[in-house]
Amino acid sequence: MVQSENLKTEKAEDDDGPPPGWQQPIHTTPPPLPSPPPSVDNMGQLVCGSCRRLLAHPGGAKRVICACCGTDNLVLEPHQVGQVKCGGCAVLLMYPYGAPRVRCCSCRFETEIGDHNRRPPLSEQLNKPTPPKGI
Repeated sequence: MVQSENLKTEKAEDDDGPPPGWQQPIHTTPPPLPSPPPSVDNMGQLVCGSCRRLLAHPGGAKRVICACCGTDNLVLEPHQVGQVKCGGCAVLLMYPYGAPRVRCCSCRFETEIGDHNRRPPLSEQLNKPTPPKGI
C-alpha cells in the first residue's frame, strides 16, 4: 500500500501540467461545406452491366461505378440508346445506338439490330426536319 501511494505522489510531482503553448489558439481553415445533394429532378438511373442492380446517378454524369460490384458503367443519353425486343424471350432490351446486335441478359439470345428494329434518327424522333446536306 505504501508503494502505491509513493507512486501516486511521484506521478503527481512529475506532472507539471499541460504542455507549453496549449493555450494558444490553433488557426485552421474550416472544412469546405459539403455540396448539396443533387435534386431528384436532376437524377438519372441505369442498370449495372455486371450485377444488374439499378443505379441512381446525378444528371450529366458520364460514368457510374457500381458500389456493389465495382463495375465502371458508361452513362448513355436517351438519344444514344436503342430499344428492341429480344428475339428469344421478348424482354425489352436497351443497347447503345449503332450496335449491330444485342445479347439478352435473361436468355443469352443475340438479337440482330436490323432495319426493322433500327431507331430513326434523332431529328425524326423530335419531329425536326433533317438539315440539308452541304452543296
